[in-house]
Amino acid sequence: MAKKAKTVFVCQECGHESSKWMGQCICGAWNTMTEERVPDIKEDDKRRRTPSASSAKTLRLNEVLSGDHRRIDTGIEELNRVLGGGLVRGSLTLISGEPGIGKSTLIIQAAAEIACQIGTVLYVTGEESEEQVKMRADRVCKTLPDSLYILSETNMEQIMQAAESLKPEFLIIDSIQTMFSNDLDSAPGSVSQVRDCGNLLMRIGKGYNIPIFVVAHVTKSGDLAGPKIIEHLVDCVLHFTGERSQDLRILRSVKNRFGTTSEIGAFEMTESGLLPVKNLSKSFLEGMENGAEGSVAAAVYEGTRPLLLEVQALTAPANIGFARRTAIGIELSRLNMILAVLDRKAGLNLTNQDVYVNIVGGLRPEGTYTDLAIALAIYSTCKGCTPAGRILAVGEIGLTGDLRSIQNADKIVREAVRMGFRKIILPKKNLETLSQVSSEAEFFGVTSLKDAISVFIA
Repeated sequence: MAKKAKTVFVCQECGHESSKWMGQCICGAWNTMTEERVPDIKEDDKRRRTPSASSAKTLRLNEVLSGDHRRIDTGIEELNRVLGGGLVRGSLTLISGEPGIGKSTLIIQAAAEIACQIGTVLYVTGEESEEQVKMRADRVCKTLPDSLYILSETNMEQIMQAAESLKPEFLIIDSIQTMFSNDLDSAPGSVSQVRDCGNLLMRIGKGYNIPIFVVAHVTKSGDLAGPKIIEHLVDCVLHFTGERSQDLRILRSVKNRFGTTSEIGAFEMTESGLLPVKNLSKSFLEGMENGAEGSVAAAVYEGTRPLLLEVQALTAPANIGFARRTAIGIELSRLNMILAVLDRKAGLNLTNQDVYVNIVGGLRPEGTYTDLAIALAIYSTCKGCTPAGRILAVGEIGLTGDLRSIQNADKIVREAVRMGFRKIILPKKNLETLSQVSSEAEFFGVTSLKDAISVFIA
């Protein structure tokens, strides 16, 4: 006698399953539970079959070949950097971003390059027709080799058959939210469908040693929603960001089993596609004026390279009610902490002042590298003092007003000198540990925020 399919309620934000409907999920989201049917697994289902002793093979770990020499060059330098040196065979990569940010443009360029260099590439599109993809490829790709194939399909069983017969060197799924499996009754894009399709893609990639790119869209809040539940399955998670009003696009590695996390790659959106940005620091500092009020250069270390950027601040008298605090590129809680330290340790009272802080270029730097630059920019615009020339300031500010050391100070200093900075303020501990101090710049090692302000206005 066949058993009835079980019904569960699944959160569309985090993938949590419950036997009953809940107004608020355990992740904190409201009204995100949807009803889905879970089919029974047959006794002879191959997913439940235990491999026989003859099929299982144990290996000594020191006999396993490293995958470094088997990486595939995508033909795009910045993409290779974020991936850790290129595509690893059999890997599963999830690339996410807002609609229209350039995900499909990037992967069709990579697909054409790999098809020219390596061999067969299969591009599976579930959102666009073959003609639409061809129009984009004609615009952004230099050449379209005969080894680049396209399949307009959303059924995973049909995609698996095509992959088995074609045996491509590279497989692209655009996008995971449009795919569905016949084993489930739920709609494409649901948590159960995304999870099942992710498992099938993993079997294709690992079974046939094919690197797979999976495209995923994000919600209005910038989260992955449904595809987030397959983050643990994939080997690499890339996030594509950028302002639509600007040409700069940033590709960031959030998870990477074969390389450095938090690595970034920079692209410029043009009519002929995405072009790599060679000197990212120069692009961020392009419009920075020498001695501008409320403008200070900062530095962060992203992945394997230092990055210089401009921090701008503005204060204005508050009209009514509470003063406004607006931060673009940094956390608002971090800004409030810096303002409190400026008040107590530097005597800068901003209770009746609106404060606006912006990281120019749309980048959201991680870590606390920019604390000192933010504090000095706020002090500069509030007091109306302008520094003599461009100043680079790096360091973490503690609640006691002390300046704490940062990592990779050597590489940041070398990048600053190369970019023409002649006055650099950094924590004293970092200055003492610098392996080589350039004679082209003047360095100031400070121990507190008050000392840094004294150097800044001197």
